[in-house]
Order: sequence, then structure tokens, then C-alpha cells
Amino acid sequence: MKLEKYIACSRAAQKLDKAELVLKNAKIVNVFTDRVEDGNIAITKGMIVGIGDFEGIEEIDLKGQYVTSGFIDAHLHLESTMVNPQVLISQAARHGTTTFIVDPHEAANVAGTVGIDYLLDQTKDSPAHVYFMIASCVPATEIDDSGAILTAKEMEKYIGNRRVLGLGEVMDCFAVINGDPKMNAKLELFDGKVKDGHAPGLTDEQLAAYVMAGITTDHEGSSYHYVMKERSMGMTCHIREGSAARNLERIVKGIVEHNDNTEGFCFCTDDKHIEDIMAEGDINFNVRKAVSMGISPIAAVKMATIQAARCYGLRRTGAVAPGFDADLVVWDSLKDFNAQMVFYNGELINDRLKIRPKPCPPELMNTVHLAEIDPKKLVIKADGKPFPVIGMIPYEILTERKDVVLPSTVVTGEDGTEESIFAPNGEIDKIAVFERHHATGKIGVGAISGFGLKGGAIASSVSHDSHNIIVIGDNDRDILTAVRELERTGGGYTIVENGEVFDTLALPIMGLISDRSYSTVSKKLKKMKNKAYKMGIPKTMDPFISLSFMALPVIPEIRCTPRGIFDVKKWQLL
Repeated sequence: MKLEKYIACSRAAQKLDKAELVLKNAKIVNVFTDRVEDGNIAITKGMIVGIGDFEGIEEIDLKGQYVTSGFIDAHLHLESTMVNPQVLISQAARHGTTTFIVDPHEAANVAGTVGIDYLLDQTKDSPAHVYFMIASCVPATEIDDSGAILTAKEMEKYIGNRRVLGLGEVMDCFAVINGDPKMNAKLELFDGKVKDGHAPGLTDEQLAAYVMAGITTDHEGSSYHYVMKERSMGMTCHIREGSAARNLERIVKGIVEHNDNTEGFCFCTDDKHIEDIMAEGDINFNVRKAVSMGISPIAAVKMATIQAARCYGLRRTGAVAPGFDADLVVWDSLKDFNAQMVFYNGELINDRLKIRPKPCPPELMNTVHLAEIDPKKLVIKADGKPFPVIGMIPYEILTERKDVVLPSTVVTGEDGTEESIFAPNGEIDKIAVFERHHATGKIGVGAISGFGLKGGAIASSVSHDSHNIIVIGDNDRDILTAVRELERTGGGYTIVENGEVFDTLALPIMGLISDRSYSTVSKKLKKMKNKAYKMGIPKTMDPFISLSFMALPVIPEIRCTPRGIFDVKKWQLL
């Protein structure tokens, strides 16, 4: 802290000068004593200088409302909201999230350091603390086809950046466990800093080896027993509740039933659409839901504040106490957690906050590059033998492998011979992933169950984590139409029904982000989701986010990549 600021804060703390702002008659959640305490909060130069009987140049009477430190989203991808990062930050901040731990690996997988720099620049002047974990796996694995490759050498320029806290989620667990030199160079580069994990489905032995590499967090735990295994090894577990992956209920239910200590837990959204944030909230939604299931309000607040702050070494964030940043939220109750007022650095966030997106570098536009498509590459022969089908799971981004005989039909070839081919029927649809960065012509094709799509196709250029074009449909004509529509728009989401494009949400910035207003994006997305549900998609999944994860070959059990169907557990292409 600079001396001038310290002297001003010290004088206000000693009541030699009036505080710049005093929030009077507050019920303060004290994360150090686990008590709710009555008091006034004195603020000067954006810092809390005291709790007690203070006078302020400006005073706001809170009339007994509850006050906590601003909430922390311990892990998220800004790109997943599909709007300008400033829009996401401002919307989430209005719900009480004032600190964001961002992993930019979506942008990095498309555009390397140019993508990371874009997100750093766009969030520099946001009404919140926005920190970054530098993407560790670009591409996610050696079998991925990404738009960029990020080496330890290229990551060096971020060391020393005050907004960079450490290494982003290390997705390639086996590169870590097997001592891959390239991965080890990244781990060594960030020695002494936080290293985020991504470790679903590891055995006890594999997880122990993974933790020994210095990885201290994970947000991929989807069951109580798995996160407790991680906790037993000292990991901090981020309980995730986003648009597609909703893990909170299963984990919190176990914690409550076993009366476990919540000390090693935080909350995160990971991937959450803007319209979901507007409708249900951000981290306050996680806190509200956890409290409704039996977690004490103070324990839930600590998970959303001081515990996440300590996890990432943010020593002035996470508490309502002298010396902490005046990032404060006034709540209606410790049950509903509806934000009444939000302060960032001691200033009230205005509902009419203006969003001023900065220009997008031209190299981040027009990033969809497809080779000429041969429709024959979409054909799957049905020989009557079991085929490895991707089984989608409600409320999860995990999948299960189902070896089943595919539904089929007989077609006559150009030479007059007949053959049996896979005929999607709505119960089992066709999935395909088209490489879109370097026009290699790679197309991986498979079968998927649980999506339920009938009468068309749904495609997306948001396709974790390499962000090729992924599509599910029940006929090849609509699949090809959907892919060509995204080639035309430079990426996005599209729905095709009976040979016609129903609607498209264009995402021209890296094929990940819209250049339109959030209200336009939200309105169009709502319309497209409703259409997807009418076409058979179950409401236990988000049509687009759930689709986007079906290409990610680091989450069990089975995925579709541009190189074909990949068994994550066996770590082999099928």
C-alpha cells in the first residue's frame, strides 16, 4: 500500500478524520468469528478501516440488512457466456460477485496468447477484481486439433503480471502423471503459484501422483465420495454449479449427511450462460442452494469469500474487517441472498453502468477455416456388431460408453451394391466434429444417445476445448447444412430443421463470443433453446453447453473428436 493511502486510512481508523463512507446499522457476517455482528462499516480509499461507532462524510443507513464481503467465483471461463467479458462481469457483479478467477483457455485454444491478451485487456477496467490463471493445456491433449499451441516459453511473459495468479486447470492428467517434459516445464514455470486442477475419475494412486506435482484445486468432482477423496489429499474443491454441469446437489447432500467440515470448499460456475446469470444469479445462486440444503449460512458465505480468497492468496479479499478491500454486498437475508447493494472498492455499483467494449483485434475474427466437405465421410457402416455409443448423462458433462447395435437402413451404392448404414432415430443420433482451424479436412463421426434430437441438427463452434465445429443430428443433410451455416457466420450456434436454418446465434469473435448486446444474445438464445427442447432435447441439459462438452477428451468416459471416437479411460481412439 502506498504511504499516502495508508496515512489516510490510518487517520480514519483512529477517528482523527471522518471516514469517506460509513455503512450504518449493518448486520455483518464475520468470517473469522462465525458470528453475525451489529455494527457500522467505515470505508476510506476503497478499504475498510474499521467496524464500530464511526462518522462518515457520506453515510448510508442499511437498517439492519446483512453485509458480507463480495463473493468470489473461484473458476470460470469468460468466453462461455458468449458476450463481451465486460458484460458478464457487470451482470455477475450486480448479483454480488466482485472477484473472478478466470481461466482463458477457450480463447487460448483458438488464438493462443492473442486470445489471452484480448481477455486481459477487455477486463482491465471492470467493476470487479478479475484475475487470471494462464491456460496450461493448449491443446488439451496430444490428440486434440486446436487453433494454437501454447508452450512454457510463450507463457513466460505472464509471470510477474499482478493479475496472473497461477497456472490454469491442468487437464492433461496423464501428461502430469507420466512426467511429460513439456508439461513439467509449465509446472516448474509456475512454482510458488497456485496450480488449478482438472482431475475427474482418477484412481487413488493416480490422484496422489497428480497432487504431488503441486496441483492444489479441482472443480471436476461430481460426487461426494470423489471430492472427499480429493479433500483427504489436501486439495481445495470448487463446487461447480453452471449451466450444464450442476454438481452442487450431490456434493452438498453428502456434506450435510456426514456433517463434514466445509473448510476446504469454494464455489465456482465454470461455464454459465448470461441468461442463466440474469435469471437465477451467479455465485449467490450456489450459496442460496447450498443453504437450502442444510449448509449453515455462515459456512456457505465463507465458501464464497474467505476460503476462495485464501486458496488464491488474495490477502485483502474475502472479509468484512479492517485492512480488507471494501468489496461489500448488502443482502435481503441469509436465506434468499438477493443483492440489494454492491460495493466495489467502496463505490456503489450503478445499475446503469456503461459497457465500453474495446476493439477486437482483426486476427480474432474469421477463424472458421473448413476444408471442402465430402458427405461420404459422415457415413457409418452398420455391420450388426455393437458400436461404442456416447451416452449423455442428465445434469452432467460426464458421459458413459454404451456398446449397442446401431439402428440401420439399407442403401444402394453407385455401383449397385447394397450396404447397411447407421440410420439415426432420435434415440440414437449422429454426432460429428469438423476440424475448423487449419482446414485439414478431419471429420470424426459417431453415435450419441440421450440428446433426443429429432427432425434436424444442432451445431456449435463452441466445442471444448479445441473449439472445432461439433454437430448432432438425425440426418446427414441437416448436419451438413448446420456446419455450412457456421462457416458462413464465422462460428456460433445454429439449429436446422427439415433442411432449413431455424435460427443462428453468430459468434464471430474466435467463434466463441458475440459482438452484439447481451439483451440480443439472451433473447435469441432463449428462442433457440425453446426450439431445441421442442425438437426433443430433454430439459435436464442445456442444448448448447451440453453439446459443446461432447468433444472434450479429458472427461470420462467417451467423446467424439475430429480424429474419431475417443475412450478417455483407455486413452485410445476407437
